[in-house]
Amino acid sequence: MIRTAAFVAALALPAQAADFEFCWEGDNGYRMEGFMTVPDALMDRALITHDDVSAFFIQGFKDDVPLGAWDLSQLTPQTSWNLSFDPRGMVFPTGGMHDSPKGQAWNAGGGADDCGDPGFGFNSGTNAQDLCVNNVWRTDSMISRYTRFPVFEAGTTVLDCGGTALLSGLPEVRPAALQ
Repeated sequence: MIRTAAFVAALALPAQAADFEFCWEGDNGYRMEGFMTVPDALMDRALITHDDVSAFFIQGFKDDVPLGAWDLSQLTPQTSWNLSFDPRGMVFPTGGMHDSPKGQAWNAGGGADDCGDPGFGFNSGTNAQDLCVNNVWRTDSMISRYTRFPVFEAGTTVLDCGGTALLSGLPEVRPAALQ
């Protein structure tokens, strides 16, 4: 009986989760900053996918001017949404197809022209890493598809993406669910 009560009590406890921050520096003054949450129970996996992420937010900038943002509350069946995260290497794999384990499609598919208008998205595929702004593929943001894309435990480092660190300085930028 005591064992059953302890088990039921453990189920009632909130699940623990790991928070991560990341920033991406594109070409020509483009950058993106973001935040995601992954349940602790999944952190021993070799690869975390979009199905495993419980919170996700990105915001884009051009020369420190906000371009747009996207988070999971905006996800629809039509949204391009593929995320791969290697928690052992603390990196988003890049260089493969945007919809593969070595690619990323965060509200932007292979053509990076499907992020909504207004809208914002990021794509890492076989051509490059780049942004979508208001359904326009921002080819001037492109960098090599093989550029390393590191991820950091939230609060462990000051992110430097070549601009002012805005996510940590402006908490109102994050949706309430991510604060």
